[in-house]
Parts: sequence; structure tokens; C-alpha cells
Amino acid sequence: MAAAALVLIALAVYIVYALARSLPSRSLTVAPATAALSTPRAVAPLAWPVSGAAALAVEGVATVGVHGSGAPGAIASVAKVMTAYVVLAAHPLAPGEQGPSLRVSAADAAAYRRDAAEGQSVLPVRAGERLSELDALEGLLLPSGNNVAVLLARWDAGSERAFVAKMNATAGSLGLTHTLYTSASGLESSTVSTAADQLRLAEVAFRVPVFRQIVAMPEAILPVAGPQYNVDALLGHDGIVGIKTGTTTSAGGCFVFAARVPEGRREITVIGVVLHQPGSDSEASLLAAAFQATTSLLHSMPDGLRVRTLLRRGETLATLTAPWSQSVPLTAGRRVRVLLWRGIPIHASIPSEEHMPASFAAGKVVGVATLKVGTRLERVPLVAKRGFGGASIGWRLTHP
Repeated sequence: MAAAALVLIALAVYIVYALARSLPSRSLTVAPATAALSTPRAVAPLAWPVSGAAALAVEGVATVGVHGSGAPGAIASVAKVMTAYVVLAAHPLAPGEQGPSLRVSAADAAAYRRDAAEGQSVLPVRAGERLSELDALEGLLLPSGNNVAVLLARWDAGSERAFVAKMNATAGSLGLTHTLYTSASGLESSTVSTAADQLRLAEVAFRVPVFRQIVAMPEAILPVAGPQYNVDALLGHDGIVGIKTGTTTSAGGCFVFAARVPEGRREITVIGVVLHQPGSDSEASLLAAAFQATTSLLHSMPDGLRVRTLLRRGETLATLTAPWSQSVPLTAGRRVRVLLWRGIPIHASIPSEEHMPASFAAGKVVGVATLKVGTRLERVPLVAKRGFGGASIGWRLTHP
């Protein structure tokens, strides 16, 4: 009897131990195809300019690269991208609208004559003339009128100084940490920025429909000035649809551009910046150097572009295993199809098993995988292919 009692006591102790003890940890194994997404890739060669600085991005996808000096430098009339952006932020226009009227004062007319005598890029104006907001923006961005930049600044903020403060505040809000504006026109060499900062601004400005409409215009007819032609001589070539040129002896040749680039049966938009291209002291030479660098860069890009399905819906991304259960495949809850080019970094991240529910039914979302393609994030639900629960009493008792 004593022996039997001891056996019963030992059995009871074992049962309590078996049911109360901690279970072995679950383990998560990432599928080989998922792990392969994060492997290093050979970088596609791009024809970056040999001097100056440049940056390139695929609109809505990622930055392709930034090249050359990261030190801020003069940007000349490229500064007018910010001028137009600030004006349109304060006085939005819908496509087809002219906007409010601006009166050209005698002082504005005198400034035009003075700037023209100095050889600056100007828009002819006359005292008493009325320009719509749209007219003024066209005069700012197409012939690159320095006098119109000042006229718009005074109209918007009361003075050029107050307007420049708005330009710098906007730069700060956009994260342009290496940019400083000292005038609305960009004429002074003290207005400086980098290719990376101007790429960011161009991407934001190009989303504004009226800005996009104006920079794509080869010419505009203005009240007194008459026909005014876009300084962007590459417009309509190599898919270029804008944005803004700039040249001074201190800035060199500068060009911020948008282009429609073929990708299979469709087109994608590329935004780019080329700054500080060398040439002779003439504006034509500097601009030609910027245009040549842009053309070479664009021609080197399309071969590496392609749309690729990174993940298919139902594709196994990882497998959750535990000693007391069948393995549970965790699958992609949606398809991920993105624009890629050779060399773009891709990184796949799967949440650890500790962050997943202790039990779940088949078809339930148990976590979110993240794919980082360049700078773009794709979040993908992780769906359990079968259910998962805790260990049964039988398994606990038979697996000491």
C-alpha cells in the first residue's frame, strides 16, 4: 500500500509539473525566397557628371542616388522653384484659373529697366500693367524673370525680405537642412543648396498641378512682354517635361528637371538635379554643360528599370514551428509589385515569434512583414495558412 501511495504521489507531482512547466520556445524560420530579397545587389552604373553635384529619383518610388559634393553651393535661378512653390502655397490656383491681379508699379518698371541694363534675365513690364498671378508665375518660370521674382515676393509678403523668410521657413519644414535663400530670384551667390535638397523640393513642387503645367509650357504670351519662351531648351526632348534652369558664374550651369522615361509598355517620371556644371563664363556655355550632363544621366538610366513582382499573394514568407504543433506557413496577404532598377537596395523584415499571438485560427493575420525598396516601405499582412494553439494535455504529459 505504501508503495502504491508513493507511486500515486509521484504521478500527481509529475502531472502538476508537466501541466505547469513552461513550454519550449516557438521558432520562426524565414523562407529562403524572402531572405534572398535582402541580399546585396550589383549597382547599375549611371552616367553621373564628372564634376559638380547631381541627384536622381523615380517619382513615388525612391531616390536612385546622390552624387558629387554634398556641400551647399550657389543655385542661381533654380531658387525660383521655391519662389513659385511658396506663392502657390499661399495663393493656390486650379488648372485653368488666372488668379488675382498684380499691378506693376513705377518702381517695378524702373527695376525692370535697371536689371535689363545689368544683363539680368528679366520679363518686360510697364508701369500700370496688370498681370494675373498665373501670368506672373509664367514670367518667373519660363523666361526666368528676376524682376518678377521680386514683384511676386512683395505682392505675397509685403517685402522681399519677408518673403525670403517664408522661403527659408518652408525649406525648414521640408527638411532642406543645407539650403539658405537670401533673395527671391537666386541671383546672389549667398543663396545656396545641395542636389539632395533641391531634389526633395522638386518632387514636392512637381505634385502641384499648376506648377507642373507651367514648367511644361514651351512659351507663354504675356500682356506687355508678348511671347516669352521657356529657357529650358531640352523641353520636349528625351522625355523632359520641365522644371527650371539656372546659371551664374558662381553657380555654374544648373538644371532641375522632370522627365517621362519608358519602362516596358508604360512611362514613369524621373526627377533629377544637376548643379555646378563648368563652362565658359557665358550663360549659353554653362547651360549647355548642364543640359549635356542631364542628357547623359537620363540615357544611362532606362536600361536598369523594370517592374517586378517581389511577392505574390499566398507566397510563404516564414514558417512558425513548435514541438507540439505542425509547422504553420505564414503567407503574404497581398501581392507586392514595384518599380526596380539594378542596384536598388531591398530589405525584408519579418516580426519575431514573440510578437505573434499565442494561438490563432487559419486565415488570421498574425503580424506585418515590411519590405523596404529604396526609400519606399511596403507593408504586407502575414496570414496563417493553418491554425496554431497551445500544447495539449496529452502532449505535455508525454513530453517531459
